[in-house]
Amino acid sequence: MTVYPSAEVEPYYTATLPRVPESARRARSLVTAALGRWGLEEFEDAACLVTTELVANAAAHARSDSLLVRVERIGPRAVRVAVVDRSKVLPCPRDAGPDEESGRGLWLVDALSGGRWGADPLKWGKRVWAVLGGAA
Repeated sequence: MTVYPSAEVEPYYTATLPRVPESARRARSLVTAALGRWGLEEFEDAACLVTTELVANAAAHARSDSLLVRVERIGPRAVRVAVVDRSKVLPCPRDAGPDEESGRGLWLVDALSGGRWGADPLKWGKRVWAVLGGAA
């Protein structure tokens, strides 16, 4: 886990993790530690659920052996959770049937973030993020 505080921007925490579903546990620990440090524990449940979904999607669809998790404070009462991977395919919510076991994760991310989520294409992959808390 790495912390990059700065006088000019809010601090953030990052971790490079293996691209496996089990990395969601370590990613949640990173988020929990960051929120505790910032006194924003009220966002912990939502942020951990969002993180789990973003890591699960990267583990299922990315091309590299690792992914990057970043949690940053973007305002006094707002955080952004992001997962970066090497797949250039941008995510989009899909309609899962009632008997399907997957396919609802991005709808959950959308609901927990109040629609404040997205994906940024990068030269070598993408960053999928969600904002939790007050206006940034």
